[in-house]
Amino acid sequence: MPAFMAFSVFFSFFLGIFSAMGVGAETHTIKFINQCGRGTPCLVVNAQNVSTGQDYVANGIFSAIAYLQTGECNVNGEECTLLEMNLANPTCPGCGSSVDISLIDPHRYNVETSFAYYNGCDGFGADCNNPSCAAAFYAPEDWYAQRQCEVDNFCHR
Repeated sequence: MPAFMAFSVFFSFFLGIFSAMGVGAETHTIKFINQCGRGTPCLVVNAQNVSTGQDYVANGIFSAIAYLQTGECNVNGEECTLLEMNLANPTCPGCGSSVDISLIDPHRYNVETSFAYYNGCDGFGADCNNPSCAAAFYAPEDWYAQRQCEVDNFCHR
């Protein structure tokens, strides 16, 4: 596998949703796998970096962005390939989790990036391995780039 590809499927982070101990509770675990050999994974919530590659666990509905900081990225991933995520157990059709890869300006392709669901919606996700990949958002109306999962307590990687 070429070096630039190693980050993708393996900045392929595990976005995980696991059942919590309580009935009806949901827990989201985000796990990064960086096989790029460089850079630091960043998980950003409300402009605050909450993880630099460590597993991150959030209880309840969760929204964040993620990217690999290779030196050229700004705090919200500007100038880099961006993952956007909204994680929630579905309460109605179309109300479940959604993850996408964004190259909408000011974001730019800098490393191959991918993600996938597991333990529900298995293997469903996206991979962006070049600056014009078909799996990314390039404009706000590129809804085809969203990958939704309508299963309770599934996982992402």
